[in-house]
Order: sequence, then structure tokens, then C-alpha cells
Amino acid sequence: MSACVHTRPHHLPQPHSPPPAPHRRFRIAGADLSASIAVFLIALPLSLGIALATGAPLQAGLVAAAVGGLVAGRLGGSPLQVSGPAAGLTVVTADLIHRYGWRTTCAITVLAGLAQLGLGCLRVARTALAVSPAVVHGMLAGIGVTIAISQLHVVLGGTPQSEVIDNILALPAQLIGLHPAAVSMSALTLIVLLAWPRLPGRPGRLLRRIPAALVAVTGATVTASLAGLILPKVDLPSWGSHALAGLPDGPVLGLAAAVFTTMLVCSVQSLLGAVAVDKMAAARPGPEPRVGRSDLDRELLGQGAANIASGALGGLPVAGVAVRSSANVQSGAVSRNSTMLHGVFVVVAALLMVPVLDLIPLASLAALVMAVGIQMVSLHHIRTVTRHREVLVYAVTTLGVVFLGVLEGVALGVAVAVAVSMHRLTRTRITHEEKGGVHYVHVRGQLTFLAVPRLSRVLHLAPQGAHAVVELDGSFMDHAAYESLQDWRTSHTAQGGTTELTGCRTGLRTSERTASAECHCRPWTPWRNHQCAMPSGDQGLRGGPSGDGASGHRTPDGTGLPNGETGAQGGISGGGGAGVDTGSDSGPSTGPVPAASGPGTSPALGPGTGAASGSDQGTHSGPSTGPDAGAGANPDARSSIGTNAADSLGGHELARGISAFQRNTAPLVRDELARLAREGQRPSQLFLTCADSRLVTSMITSSGPGDLFVVRNVGNLVPLPGEEKGDDSVAAAIEYAVDVLKVRSITVCGHSGCGAMQALLNSAPGDGQTPLGRWLRHGQPSLERMADDSRPWARLAGRPAADAAEQLCLTNVVQQLEHLHAHDSVARARANGSLELHGMYFHVGEAQAYLLGGAGGNDVFQHVPGTEELPSLA
Repeated sequence: MSACVHTRPHHLPQPHSPPPAPHRRFRIAGADLSASIAVFLIALPLSLGIALATGAPLQAGLVAAAVGGLVAGRLGGSPLQVSGPAAGLTVVTADLIHRYGWRTTCAITVLAGLAQLGLGCLRVARTALAVSPAVVHGMLAGIGVTIAISQLHVVLGGTPQSEVIDNILALPAQLIGLHPAAVSMSALTLIVLLAWPRLPGRPGRLLRRIPAALVAVTGATVTASLAGLILPKVDLPSWGSHALAGLPDGPVLGLAAAVFTTMLVCSVQSLLGAVAVDKMAAARPGPEPRVGRSDLDRELLGQGAANIASGALGGLPVAGVAVRSSANVQSGAVSRNSTMLHGVFVVVAALLMVPVLDLIPLASLAALVMAVGIQMVSLHHIRTVTRHREVLVYAVTTLGVVFLGVLEGVALGVAVAVAVSMHRLTRTRITHEEKGGVHYVHVRGQLTFLAVPRLSRVLHLAPQGAHAVVELDGSFMDHAAYESLQDWRTSHTAQGGTTELTGCRTGLRTSERTASAECHCRPWTPWRNHQCAMPSGDQGLRGGPSGDGASGHRTPDGTGLPNGETGAQGGISGGGGAGVDTGSDSGPSTGPVPAASGPGTSPALGPGTGAASGSDQGTHSGPSTGPDAGAGANPDARSSIGTNAADSLGGHELARGISAFQRNTAPLVRDELARLAREGQRPSQLFLTCADSRLVTSMITSSGPGDLFVVRNVGNLVPLPGEEKGDDSVAAAIEYAVDVLKVRSITVCGHSGCGAMQALLNSAPGDGQTPLGRWLRHGQPSLERMADDSRPWARLAGRPAADAAEQLCLTNVVQQLEHLHAHDSVARARANGSLELHGMYFHVGEAQAYLLGGAGGNDVFQHVPGTEELPSLA
């Protein structure tokens, strides 16, 4: 996401003055025109290929492409999404044509569009996004496999069968009797498709602007014509004989199932595509005008209207198409005009280019569609569902779609997804063991009412007056389990026993050995140099300050365990410790530092930044990990590890922090770090900030291992190339991050109360005799920039700088961004559009981040809202 935010004054009419006349002139931006041409060149061969793959009249693909551009483009809620005949609908449409014929299939398309209109009016579009991604990806993979297998017969010069099994069984005979001319044109098409995006050098960059699909099909067509090859080619009959929709003819239940299947696949693919287009548009570099977020309900209405029109005119079903939408966004489209123009171009081509289209070999189109089908089986999706332990759902859905059909496969995948979720929810292991007179009850999994009988039975194995330790290793606890555990604790304590509840996900502990040993710290105060205000004589008896649920166990009231209590009655403590929230698949975390889930978007860094190290696991080492904060939850550390490593290491703060990490955090992040050790680091961001100890980069960016390549120095300075006088450490880090790690963005982050900026303000001539003074010379351009009256001052949105030091902090960020442009690696990456530069200011006292926004001298740091301040997605 670009850091540039354009602010323009709004000119309002004076009171009692007539409203300004509306602008009637229709204007098309140059970016929309060029994007529409690129999309048209992709859509034309793909539309014909998809029509060929379904067995529909070839004109039906052109009709669907034109209607998708004009109707869905005008009425839909996603301005940049391009609709048309989609490969994901190929299997469904081919089956309908085989069962009911073409005219009835058109009627089914019309009815599916009416159903989409009804759903859009009910405003349930966002509900479709609740379908498990494993089911959606499995459905697309199954469709892709089916397409690839069927089109392989056309590639070899034969005719595909209607069923996948029949196509597989017929492959040996097809391989024996292959058609050399068809195979040669198919091979040429596939070679061009693979090689064209990989053309090297500057000429390659220019040629790659031409869509690979167009070049491949054009190359095969020209070669076949010049060589005089005899093979089946496109045959577009006269538009006068084009078949339109007829009345539905068939069993009612079968037609209803066909309408539902068509509506489901069209809707889900279009809605997911709209969300993906929003992400791609937001991630575009440069100062292009921002396009509003998609209105999913309006998108469903637009898709319904397009399907009604396409079916009535004898076209294929219409849905949002990922390939064309991606090309539209990457070509710089700024409005829905590009989508509509591409539809106009398709109409013109369908009317005027019939003689040219009739020269295209069918084998070339089949090879193109087969390549699209293969790409629908995404290795990235397979790795993602594997990490989230949903590979069974993915595999069942894929196989179900391939061998049973789309609707049956999706239903089977949803059923398996529900079964897997129920299995995870009910799979709770509760064990008991006694060691040295202490009774340990270990609960692994989610605590729901289904586990209450076993939990109660195991808890009562601890005899009266005994010390019991309950280890809760899970992320969710419902009200029944909460009350059962609370009642047992109260009863066991009343009978002279003691209890200790441990949240294994954070390693935070409390004990009830003494009712008077109450910690007076709030959750964050252990960060104050690890000083916890404990009552005298009670240190060493407690595991850490009580908080509000940092254990990661969600209780019915949303707090920690138990409700509202602190200190000795506080249950699971919540202040420091490892500070790790593992928010992967197991449910929400309730710690003071929320776990980031999914790909993650950090407001400070734009898309792609968040926890999980790019792995979607949602694990991050929170701000209280390691030597700076890791020991906070256990100031004395004796109740947790007794005669422990911390004591043997002399009680040093660093040693205690490392000990807390090894005990509490390392078990949680070991798998993730092992993956990073195997795969190497692949950060998406270079984060250059000050060495100030109050700046915890992982905290303010919600990032974790593998996310950020961090460079810290005094004053977050970026010396100009050749200015470091023998110390090229910053320049080396920039070159390594950009050229080797291929980071997508660089952020320079300043902060309030910066000692380096204060030293610059107070510096005098001759102060540069020490290493620190020589280093601060690199900040002189920032001083000169602030003193230059011809340049506007950098400022915070909504308020002026508090003092000269804050003004210099802001100016310094802007100046260091200019220094970045002078580095060759940065200049090259910026030139090819692969790198973004961001400025950031963090106010330590307010715990508030500001992003640099504006261009052309408008250097304004915009306030970054919190989650509760962000606008609703609805």
C-alpha cells in the first residue's frame, strides 16, 4: 500500500448560492484505455478457448465476454474486476450442455442470474466468504484437473469425452493415434506461454507488455497458415444462426440443482475475485488514484444482471475472471471504464474480425485452456492448507469435483470441513500425574462443555490439602468449562489445598500459596526495567503480575481466568513473560498483544506485513520476548524454575530474559523458526529505525520472525553513498535487502524524544571529533532542510510539531527518504516498480504511529487509526 495520501481542498458552494452544474462530459483516462486494450487481447483467445472446452457455440464465449465487460462492468460493485466466461465454470457448463442441450443451458444461466439478484437484494454476499478457503481452493483445483485432462485430448488431435474417467481411460489410445500437426501447434503455444514472461533484459520488459496468450495463439495461427497445416480450426458461423435461450426442458429437481450449482460457482468465484482485486489495487506502487473498496452485494447484483443478459443472448455463464482482472489492475486501470471498453472491443472484434478468428487452430486454443487449468492447481494453496492442517478438506473437495461433479464435490468438502472442525473442538486430552507430592493436570485442546465430565473427574483425583497444578494448553474455553474449573478451585482452596493455573501458551503463572501475596503491577508495568512492585517478603512466591487474560484462554466474559480477579485470585497472570500469542488455527488469542492472523496487513507497512513470517500461521514473538522484556512476568523467577538457571547465572536481567524465552517462548516458535532455518529468510520489508531502546519494532508493526529486515542506528540515518568514510554498514544493508532479499518496501521510522536529533540541535562547530559526533554529521542535511524557508515543513496531520526537536525528527525522516533514492540498488528497484518507500513517525508517549502521506512537497504524517477506528467492511 502506497504511503502517498492525496489531500485536496473541498470547495463548497456559499450559502444560498445555486449548486454547481454537473459535468456532463464523458472522459476516459489514458490508463483505462491502455488497460482495456491489454484485457481485450487476453480475453479474446481465452473466451474462444473456454467456449471450445465447454462444447458450446464459439460465439457464446464472445457474447459472455462482451456482456461481462459492459453489464457487469457497469453495474458491478468491483470497478476493476473483469467478468466474462471463466475457466472455473467450464466443467459445470460442459455438463449442462451434455445433459440438457445448449438452449436449456442458456435458460439455466438466466435463472442463475435471477437467483444472484435475489441474493444481492438480501445482502448476503459477504456470507459466501465464510466458506472454508480449503473448500474453495479444492473446488478450483478439481475444476482445473478436469479441464486439463479433457483438453489434453484436443491437444493430441482427438475429441474429449464427457466424463473424467472416460477421458483417462481413452488417453492410451489417444497417445497412439495422436495428430502430429495438432501436437506441434499445441507444443508451440505452450512453449510461448512459458517462455514469453521470462524474456530477459530491457527488450524483454518491453515485449512482456504484450499478453503471452495473444502471442502464443497468434504465433500458432501464423505458423499453421504459412506451413499449410491441415487441422481443425475455429469456425464461427453467421450471427444470424446463433442460438438464443429457450424454455427450460428437463426434470424440475435436476434443473433446480443445475441453477443452484451455476449460481454457487459464479457467485463464490466473483466475490472471492472482488476481494483479491481490492488487495491488488491497494498494493499498487506509485501515485495512481485510489479505487474504492468493492461493494460485494452490488457485485452480486451486477453478476446476476450479466448472467441474465448473457443467457438470454446465447452466451456462457459469466463470473469474475482472475487472469483478466489481474491484467487490468497491473495495467494501471483507475475506473470501471477499462472493463467496459474491453467489452466494446470484444463486440467490434466479434463483428469485424470473423475471417481472422477462423484461422486459429483449435489445438492452440485447447493448449491455452489446458495451461489455465493446470495453473488452477496452485502449489501455494496446497502449502497453505497443509500448514493449516486442512489438506484433507482440500483433497476430498478436489477428488469429489473431479469424479463426482462440482456441486457434489463442494458439498462433500463442506461436510469434511465441518467434521474436522468438530473433531478439533472435541479432541481434548486431560491427563493426571503426581510428581514429588504435586498433582499435575494437563489439559491439551479446547475446553468445551463436552469435556466437562472428564475435566471434573480428573480434577478430583487431586486429594484434599494437596498442591495441584492445572496446565491449560488451548485457546478457547466456554462458559461450562470455565464454571467447572472455577468451582473446583474454590472448593479445593476451601479444603486447605493450593492451586496453580498455568497457561502453556504464554508460560504465565499464578499461585495461591498465600492469599496476601498480591502483585500490584498492571499488565504492562513489568517492562519498566523489569521492576515489579511486589510487597516486601512476597517476591519469589508469585509467578508474575496478574492481568486481563494474556494466557490466550478466552473466557465467557472475555477476560483472563477468573473473572475480574487479580493477584492471588487472579488465575492466569497476564503481564509479561514470553508475550507470544499463537493465533493460528486454534482460535482467537486474548493476550494484551493480539496475535496477527493470515497474510497480515500492518498499518505501518502496507500489505504483506503482519505476523506469521509469511506463513499464515499467525505466530509472533510479542513485545515482551527476549532480553528487553521477556522476564517481566516472572520478576524473581523462583516459583517457576526453583533452583534454576536464572539463579545460577547470577540473576542477571539478560540471563533471566533468555531463561524465560527458553522456557516459555521457544517451544511455541520452534517449528516456525525451524521452517525459516530450512527455507532461509524472505522478508518483505526493510525497516530502518533508531537504536532507541523504547522502539520495539515487532510490537509496533505486529511482525514476527522472518517478516522484517531491520537496520537500527543512532538517529535512523541513511548516509549518502560514499559518505560513511570507510563504514558502509548502512549502504551494505540496503543493497543486500533490495538486491538479494528482494524486499518490496523500505520504511524509515523516526520517533519522538530522539536523543540524536536533540544532539543535532545542540551541536556546535567542532563537535565532530568523537565517533558519535562524526556519525551525526550525516544528519546535517536534515538540519539544513528544516532551516530552508523555501521548502514546506514536514508536519503531523491535525497539529503542529510540539517543539523544534519533534520538527527535526519529522524532517529527518523525509530527508533520509531522499537519501535512499541516491543508492543505486534503490533507484533501480524504484524504476522497475518493485520497491516502495515509506516514512513513519512513532510518538512514544502516545503509542501512536503516523505514516508519511502526500506528494509534491506536501509532507504530512497521517494518523494511523486503530482497528476500532477503521471503517466497516460491510
